[in-house]
Amino acid sequence: VCSNGTRVFVHRSIAAEFLKQLVTATEKLKIGDPFAEDTTVGATIHEDHARKVLSYVDSARQEGATVLCGGERVLLKGKLAGGWYLSPAVLTDCRDDMKVVQEEVFGSVASVLEFDTEEEAVKRANDTKFGLAGAVFTKDIQRGHRVANAIEAGTVWINTYNLYPTEVPFGGYKQSGIGRENGLTAVDYFTQTRTIYVEMGDVDCGLLYQD
Repeated sequence: VCSNGTRVFVHRSIAAEFLKQLVTATEKLKIGDPFAEDTTVGATIHEDHARKVLSYVDSARQEGATVLCGGERVLLKGKLAGGWYLSPAVLTDCRDDMKVVQEEVFGSVASVLEFDTEEEAVKRANDTKFGLAGAVFTKDIQRGHRVANAIEAGTVWINTYNLYPTEVPFGGYKQSGIGRENGLTAVDYFTQTRTIYVEMGDVDCGLLYQD
């Protein structure tokens, strides 16, 4: 139900620079009124969910992850006072078996995992019970298509993310949903098929002609 990219696999050779830029970009996100045009991150829906998101960050830390930024409640003033605003978190030193990596957080938490080979990245990316969406960023378009075909997800982007034209089917693999929304496939999905047989003449049924 959510295509937020919470697992981020980065090649080990560029991981340090990637994390540096990711943290810089994350810390620039504006937290505030969701109706304001310059706001990037609004509040979570209620306190219980906010605490659940924070519990994932705490769990990751206890399992050995490093919190590079965020993962805390942000107290705003004025009409936003009392809202459950959370700073987006970037986690590193993550493992595939961590709770925050294997479960859906439904919050602004990115778990960064390093890999060495294409085959390894695909295998680990597919090591989940979910499969709604994914993406591959690469300068090699052939590799992009190869990886996109290998990823077990209903939608895969190449060098972009979270584009959803209404005419394009949207849905997932595994435990990420049944059927597809949008496009012509949605018509079939939301249509209940019925077959009705009508006979206006004599009924051709052996049971009616017994001696």
